Amino acid sequence: MSKHFVPENLPDHLQHYIDGKFVDSIGGKTFEVQDPVSNQAYATAAAGQPEDVDVAVAAAKRAFKEGPWSKMLPRERSRVLHKIADIVESRDDELALLESFDSGLPITQAKGQARRAAENFRFFADLIVAQHDNATKVPGRQINYVNRKPIGVAALITPWNVPFMQESWKLAPAIATGNTVVMKPASYTPLSASLWPEIFEQAGLPTGVFNLVFGSGGVAGDYLVKHPDVPIVSFTGDSSTGAVISTAAAPLFKSLSLELGGKSPAVVFADADIEAALDATVFGVFSLNGERCTAGSRVLVQRDIYDDFVARFAERAKNIVVGLPSDPATEVGSLVHQNHFDKVMSYIEIGKSEGRLLAGGGRAEGFPTGNYVAPTVFADVAPDARIFQEEIFGPVVAITPFDTDEEALELANNTKYGLAAYVWTSDLKRAHNFAHSIESGMVWLNSNNVRDLRTPFGGVKASGLGREGGYRSIDFYTTQQSVQINLNEAHSPKFGVQTSRKTGDA
Repeated sequence: MSKHFVPENLPDHLQHYIDGKFVDSIGGKTFEVQDPVSNQAYATAAAGQPEDVDVAVAAAKRAFKEGPWSKMLPRERSRVLHKIADIVESRDDELALLESFDSGLPITQAKGQARRAAENFRFFADLIVAQHDNATKVPGRQINYVNRKPIGVAALITPWNVPFMQESWKLAPAIATGNTVVMKPASYTPLSASLWPEIFEQAGLPTGVFNLVFGSGGVAGDYLVKHPDVPIVSFTGDSSTGAVISTAAAPLFKSLSLELGGKSPAVVFADADIEAALDATVFGVFSLNGERCTAGSRVLVQRDIYDDFVARFAERAKNIVVGLPSDPATEVGSLVHQNHFDKVMSYIEIGKSEGRLLAGGGRAEGFPTGNYVAPTVFADVAPDARIFQEEIFGPVVAITPFDTDEEALELANNTKYGLAAYVWTSDLKRAHNFAHSIESGMVWLNSNNVRDLRTPFGGVKASGLGREGGYRSIDFYTTQQSVQINLNEAHSPKFGVQTSRKTGDA
């Protein structure tokens, strides 16, 4: 086994970045950041408290009201975003190494995420220049047009899975549209977030537009969501936290985008291209260490092909290369944190009484320490099983048979979640009709999770609220003011023009 890679020049302490300066928490509080391979602390980070959030929000609000960013022409902002994308692309190897080290993500997959982060900025740099809004008219009488404006300070609360890419996904549209931001990254993975200040400064982003506060979701995140000077909140994370945020934001009528959990079905019909379906379903649940909200973690297989499909799926899982995140041969690396490892392992123990274990089932062989889980396959899982219903967020899959289209649809919809779904069939009519009946925000037909940035991303039910991506992100981060212009006489009813009034008439 190759040696665990530790990047050079790792910081031993991470600070907040507020109003163009690196600062510690006002009260001096910190927390430890652990390496997921060794579970040893390699750095401390400033732990944001309410007073730190107050300062960050005040800086962002001042930059929005008094600074140049919100008033710039879209083309001027676009140039800055393109510079950001250029810098991220030029540093993709470094970013991937840090991301892999901090999160346990296999290095080959981390490189792909760094490139996607650059593309997010480039996409919205182009979109804000090309964007147009409606103008309508009643000939000779009235013209109506939409005046689109940035809203103010956006709170961006980001997750620990593929953190740098997820941060870019929110940062790019939020600042492209002229807002200022306070970002609170996940406390498990703060390392790559600490790179944004240097990138933004080098690209020429004005002071105060981007502010970074580290800390826990229960303290820094909670206070940021409730802050009266923060009108926009974009959160990616688990559904229980999303419910808390929704409750906290409601009294202040904040704009909310919540991308939450998932337990997405991958439905494989007997007439599917079996090789392609195997490739996609195995990749869909085990890539990114299984730590992905859109993972196809419930595989529903038509009974005609069930036994063969399950056997081949399990064989693939057994052959997946589990290894050090820094090894290019690794397909599944280390889970992000000891706490999450314990959670996933507890679900595997539950699964042993709920399904037929065909692969994995515990710690990966050859890794007595670290957060390594063997890719785990359970077959014959009943729809009321916990491993069928609950999000595990690790390299664990539940496989269930079905006989008819109606049964497949009932199984697919039989969870509280509704983020993604995958359907494999050669019947075009069935594919579309089945997709339309699935309760999910996104459906891929005969495809793995290939994302077009122009399309809306989000879920239904417990998987979230709102949509981001393409014009939906522009809509979310701007307010749309309708302006009416009269071109003719106003034709207003003449109230109150009588100068006298007869009284006493019978």
